[in-house]
Parts: sequence; structure tokens; C-alpha cells
Amino acid sequence: MHKFLTFCWLGIMTTVAANAYAEEEDSDLPDWAEERIEPFRESVGNWVDNTSRRIDGFFGTDDHMQAKNESYLRFGQEIDWMEGDGTHGDTTLRYRIDLPTSEERLRLVLESDPEESQGTLEEQGSGRLANDQRDRRSSTLGLDWLETRDKRENWSNRVGAGIRLRLPLDPYVRFTSERLWQLGEGPWQLESNNRVSWFNNEGYSARTRWDVGRPLSERRHLRFITNVQWREEEDKLEYSEIAEINHRINQRSALRYSAIAIGESASNPRMTNYYLQTRYRRDIHKGILFADVIPELHFQRDVSYDPRWAMTLRLEMYFQREISRDYF
Repeated sequence: MHKFLTFCWLGIMTTVAANAYAEEEDSDLPDWAEERIEPFRESVGNWVDNTSRRIDGFFGTDDHMQAKNESYLRFGQEIDWMEGDGTHGDTTLRYRIDLPTSEERLRLVLESDPEESQGTLEEQGSGRLANDQRDRRSSTLGLDWLETRDKRENWSNRVGAGIRLRLPLDPYVRFTSERLWQLGEGPWQLESNNRVSWFNNEGYSARTRWDVGRPLSERRHLRFITNVQWREEEDKLEYSEIAEINHRINQRSALRYSAIAIGESASNPRMTNYYLQTRYRRDIHKGILFADVIPELHFQRDVSYDPRWAMTLRLEMYFQREISRDYF
């Protein structure tokens, strides 16, 4: 497996070098594959958009056909491997139904995979949620009240309430607050995102995220991210520190280099995992089909910090009427 990881790493570097200078096209797929994918993508994307706009028109205003709608459907297939734990495959389906005109500030939202169901900070940070820790019954239906204030000038708040769509029904309430500061006259920016939630079946949870960063060049960006999370169900305080460099190779390829430290407990703080991660993401086809290759090297406390390799291979397809190329 170590030889395979070395091969993948060399493959990523070779692809990066080639992509950096190659003429950019819209697709890596052969013509026969494109002819089959495009009609299917267009049909499903139009269905997602039309369905969300019809629901929005029922609850909202006559502007529902003109308003920007951020509804999407995302289908994914991934393979995870961790040294000592073996290989796991998983198929995922994520969606968000956005109803922007339901009210000027009151928005009806139907989504899968809310933040509260995404596991520990270690799982969220690596992007490698274990199969048995994915909550496949985590869809929520609720109302969000949004403030119109610009987060660059004031705290921008959102209050939401609704139910998790499973039996027995699980009501929830959440509060989110965001702020963005420009630090002095320089290029540094500091962003804060904070959320407090209550689910009837799981209790309270709280999370704060502080992200400070600056561009290094037109295509490179440096970030330092601090996360702190507490969930009543786990009754454990978690925290993480992330340093990363994002490199946009061209319009269709990007690399992220990350060094991550994970810890837990307030009364007896300890670090549970350190790891290095490289994520290569490629727009395979016209902003709708993406591939990720994510090699990692972990140093975990529960195995005496012995180095352990991990690898994630992922393929994702997005369905929206208006194609977005900002999925990096």
C-alpha cells in the first residue's frame, strides 16, 4: 500500500505539472461519455431547480422564477483506506432545497447532512467520515430568519427552527452568527463563524470557527483555522488547529496542503491526532463532475503516535440548472 501511495503522490505531482501549462478545456471525458452524461445532468438539474422553485412559489412570492436559487443535488462515491483498518466504500446523496422568496428574511430550507450530524472535528477536518458515523437520517426541514446586515460591517445573525425528518420527529433550534474583519491596511482577513444548536434527541451543541488568512499570490492562499466544538451527547470538548495553503492550479484543478492537530478535553487537555494531508481536486467535466485524491499521514495517540497512512478517492456529481465552477 505504501508503494501505491507513493505512486498516487507522483501521479498527482505529474498531473499538476501537466495541468499548469496545458491548454484548458471543459472536459477530460471522451465524446461518447459526454454524450451520455450531459442529457442526464441537464434533466436532473432542471428537475431539482423546477421542483424547488415550485415549492418556493407556493410559500413565497411571484418572483420565485427570477430569484437566485441555490438548491442542489450531489451524488458521490468514495473509497477510504486507513492503514490497519482496511478499506471502506460509501455512496452518498446530499441535497439542499432553497426557497429564497418564501419571505424577505424568513427562508424555508430543506437540507441533508446538517453541520450537527457531521461527526467529530477529526472526521470533519480530514474529510474522511467513517461509514458507521454517517447519519443517513439527518435531513432537516426548517425556517431560517436572516438578518440583512453585511458581516463585513456588523455581526450577521441567523435563527432557525424545524424538525429532523425521522421517526420519532426530532425538533431543533439553532443560532448562527458570522463576522468578517479586514485586519488593518494589509491583506489579512479574519472570519468568525459560531453556532449553538439544540436537538430534542441529542441535546445541545456549540461550535466556533476562527479563520485568518491572506493571499500569497494570485493563485495561492494561506489560512490558519481554529475550531472548538462541544456536543452534549459526547460531553467532550474538542479543538483543532489547521494550517493550510490552497493552490488554484488553473480553472479546473486545485491543491490543498494541510497540517492539522486535533485535541480534546478542557480539564485534562491532550492531543489525539496530528496529520498531514494533501488534497488534489479536479473538475473532470464542465463543472459538474469532480474527482478528489486525498493522501494523509496520521500520528494518532491511541497507537502511540506511530505513523499511519490513509487515502481517500472520491467522485462527485452536482446537479443544478446553473452550473457553478466554485466547488473547490
